[in-house]
Amino acid sequence: MRNLGTCLGLPLVLSIALTGAVLAQESAKQDMKDAGHDAKQAAKDTGHATKTTAKKTGHSVKHTTKKATHKAAQKTDEGARKVEDKTQ
Repeated sequence: MRNLGTCLGLPLVLSIALTGAVLAQESAKQDMKDAGHDAKQAAKDTGHATKTTAKKTGHSVKHTTKKATHKAAQKTDEGARKVEDKTQ
């Protein structure tokens, strides 16, 4: 009887150990998949943020340039009127 318990115990222990190793391997595989998915999402989010920032910056530059151009034209016109007044 004692010999039978030893004979059944060793295969049982080995099968439990192998099952644990397979489960650990599957868990590691899923962890790698999750990490890859997270990295992909982070790259997408970064790209979206970059695009949004570039649009905002471009709009701001356009607005500031337009404002500066109008101001320069106004000052040029003002200077031209002063010269015209002096020549009359």
